[in-house]
Amino acid sequence: MGITEYGLQDVKKELQHLPAVQIAELCLRLARYKKENKELLAYLLFDANNKEAFIEKIKAEVGFMFSNLPSHSYNAAKSQRKILRLISKYAKFMATKETEIELLLNFCKNYIEFTDRKTTYKPLRLILTRQIQKIMVLMDKLHEDVSLDFYNSYQEMLLEAGQKFVWFNKDGFLL
Repeated sequence: MGITEYGLQDVKKELQHLPAVQIAELCLRLARYKKENKELLAYLLFDANNKEAFIEKIKAEVGFMFSNLPSHSYNAAKSQRKILRLISKYAKFMATKETEIELLLNFCKNYIEFTDRKTTYKPLRLILTRQIQKIMVLMDKLHEDVSLDFYNSYQEMLLEAGQKFVWFNKDGFLL
């Protein structure tokens, strides 16, 4: 005999029957237990109504983190993974593929600008290639008209990467 697990539909039906005060108490209690829940709730309450400003704040924070990137390749890779976790979290909060593509393109541009061009550390190089592959997959999932909005930025970023990094093969990522 175990604890009964309820699905999202069951929770949704039950929430529809509760008064607003009790729902607010449940939200606060939920936010108390996980940092990510609290951050999501704060985003939904304070930043969801102005997504463009929130995206610009994320881009500024990512740019600042890249400007403080360590020079040692191992530590730089760790820092870049931390930046990617931050981007993934905020993209999950905003729940749109367009936003995720925009943030990943910004990450790649910062990578190209701030990462040492002579690096031979393979994990550091793979970070860029994986993000480019992720952008390709996300762009394929979008409607053609929407993906065309990102196409020029994507191609421009590939050209910059090809010019700066000798090890980068842009032909493998062309759409």
